[in-house]
Amino acid sequence: MMPSHVDIAIIGGGPVGAALAIALKDSGLTVAVLEARSEFAARDPRALALSQGTRLVLERLGTWDRLGAKATPIETIHVSQLGRFGRAELAAKAMGVPALGYTAAYGDLYAALAAGLLGSGAHLIAGARVSAVRPASGCGLVEYQQAAVAHTLTARLLVLADGGKSLPGEVKIKDYGQSAIVCTVRTEAPHGGRAYERFTPAGPMALLPLGDNYALVWTTPADQVEARMQCDDGVFLTELQAAFGDRQGRFLAAGPRSAFPLRLVTSAAKDRPGLVRIGNAAQTLHPVAGQGFNLGLRDAWWLAETIMDSSREQLGDSDFLTRYRAYRRRDVAGGIAMTDLLVDLFANDLPLLSQARGLALTAMDALPPLKNLFVRKMMFGAQA
Repeated sequence: MMPSHVDIAIIGGGPVGAALAIALKDSGLTVAVLEARSEFAARDPRALALSQGTRLVLERLGTWDRLGAKATPIETIHVSQLGRFGRAELAAKAMGVPALGYTAAYGDLYAALAAGLLGSGAHLIAGARVSAVRPASGCGLVEYQQAAVAHTLTARLLVLADGGKSLPGEVKIKDYGQSAIVCTVRTEAPHGGRAYERFTPAGPMALLPLGDNYALVWTTPADQVEARMQCDDGVFLTELQAAFGDRQGRFLAAGPRSAFPLRLVTSAAKDRPGLVRIGNAAQTLHPVAGQGFNLGLRDAWWLAETIMDSSREQLGDSDFLTRYRAYRRRDVAGGIAMTDLLVDLFANDLPLLSQARGLALTAMDALPPLKNLFVRKMMFGAQA
């Protein structure tokens, strides 16, 4: 039987929402997770870049053991720009860590966290279509439908972890005029744990080692997406080869392609008592540098820390919100600023700016303290 009142209601049972529920397993609080999907997305082939810091969080949650064997370590990252001088090589060995990060299929990550969620003691309300979120008599109220039956749920604290779907009007959007085309590709040379971030005038592209192949994230101007999605594999691979170069030899094959628009989405609403946004419901980033999920997971971790340090009566009050914001302000602001700056900086092909970018990459590669600082922030967030 589903509850009508809980201490914490998490709207969205994806990886970030599930991670929060798992982190609260031993809190003594009643937790409900409302998820629109009726089945877990274990077959979702999309790839995610997981930082070394994210691995540590997943280990603390007890879910890394389920995922680690399916995740591919990123041991080095090669950063360059198309047709211009300047490059940087980032290496895990120089940082004294086994990997800078990992690439995992979204479905594998989701399955690992879903298993933890099912063992967390939280009430999982699958197939829940949320229709309203609003305050009610000192708590938050959620109206939802499940199997065409209307329900309500009240909670001391409502956590939006659904990408902002339940409160879509309370966001600010910066449209980059680009889409990301994603697929797997096979290269002539084995990847050897090497990832690539390649900046082009049309936008960045990333190659992330995934199993024996690469996961490709290719930023494409909006007016070119349809043609690139519809062309045959031969044309697609030829265009990819021209944009990327031959550091991995020839591109031999490409898997099914999908595309999604790229936007910076942040919350435009003021904090309200009893309501917190985390993950993509709080901020949706451009995929450059692969920070989106990692930032969202840290949201979940630090929200759990704030909850565990609070009494039941304090959940969602002004002091609670102030403490959570203090934990997250620097990391979130830094992550947003860095990704937005990288997109704008490398999208401009003015000769002087291009030369400055090349000098910056060369300087970072030549100065280990600067390189190590940058890598540390990529692994652990802007507050590191």
